[in-house]
Amino acid sequence: MEDFGTLEAILFAFGDEGITKFQLQTVFNLDEGSCNTFVEDFKNHYKESATSGLDVVEYGGVLKLVTKQKHHEIIGELLEFNRTRQLSQAALETLAIIAYKQPITRVEIEEIRGVNSDMMCRRLEALDLICEAGRNDTPGRPILYEVTSSFFDVFKLTSLDELPEIKVEMIGENHELFK
Repeated sequence: MEDFGTLEAILFAFGDEGITKFQLQTVFNLDEGSCNTFVEDFKNHYKESATSGLDVVEYGGVLKLVTKQKHHEIIGELLEFNRTRQLSQAALETLAIIAYKQPITRVEIEEIRGVNSDMMCRRLEALDLICEAGRNDTPGRPILYEVTSSFFDVFKLTSLDELPEIKVEMIGENHELFK
C-alpha cells in the first residue's frame, strides 16, 4: 500500500518521538475508526514480514518504528563495539556542551556548535552517554538532554564539579557559550 510507505517514512522521520493517532488522522484525513484499522493493518504488516527487521509499537497513543526483538542482541553487540571506539571531535564537543549546560535542548546545542546536532545527539544516546531529562516548557516542548551515569564511568568522574573550569580566554570574550 502506498499509504503504508508514507506512514513508514513519517515514523522514520519522527524517530524516538513517534506520532499520535490524532496526527495520523489529520495527515491521512481519516476518521477515528478508519485510523485505528489502518494502524492495526500497518502493525500486522510488520509483524508478518519475515524479511523486515523493523516493528511498530504503540505506547501511550504514540506510534514508533523500532527494531524487532530478535535483532536486539546483535544491535547491542554492535553498540558495545562502538562504545570502545574513540569519540569524534564533534561528539566530544556536543558532549561537553551537554555536560556544562545540562539540561539543554538540541536547538540550544546547535546554536552553540553552529551545526545540526540531531544525529550526534542520537549517537550519544545510543552510546548511553546522554539521555532525555524531560521536556522544555517552550513551544514544541523540545527534549532536554543531560549526561548519564555511563558518561561519568567513561570519563572517570564522580560529579560534574570535577569538569575543568572554562575560562573566558579559552573560548574568546565575545563567545556566548555560557551567558
